[in-house]
Amino acid sequence: MGRLKAVQPRLGAAPSRLRQAPSTEKDRNLQRRADQPWRSLYGLARWQKLRYACLMRDGWKCQQTGVVLMGKYPAPTSPVGDHIIPAHVFWFDGRQHLFWDPDNIQSVSKAYHDSEKQRLEKSGRF
Repeated sequence: MGRLKAVQPRLGAAPSRLRQAPSTEKDRNLQRRADQPWRSLYGLARWQKLRYACLMRDGWKCQQTGVVLMGKYPAPTSPVGDHIIPAHVFWFDGRQHLFWDPDNIQSVSKAYHDSEKQRLEKSGRF
């Protein structure tokens, strides 16, 4: 009986699905803007005016904790314009108008936004 020749694989090696982590904060922000298109909107004057109007409407008070928002970034009491329904939830299903809806924006403290709100969003209970 003859020997079988080595069978060549039909498929090549699959490319890695893992990305290399960005090395600098600037690279990280560029990657986040590419993955999450709404992030670039936070730099617009339109967003800044809307955020300020919502802070004025809410009396510069955190709508979740009641803390007066008088700090300057990065202080825990610095003001944050927070989307009640997060952008990552509504952006890809055709409801981009919610980004600019004042009724979907609340004034919260940076401390609340960076801890409790993020925990709620990650758990899916926003």
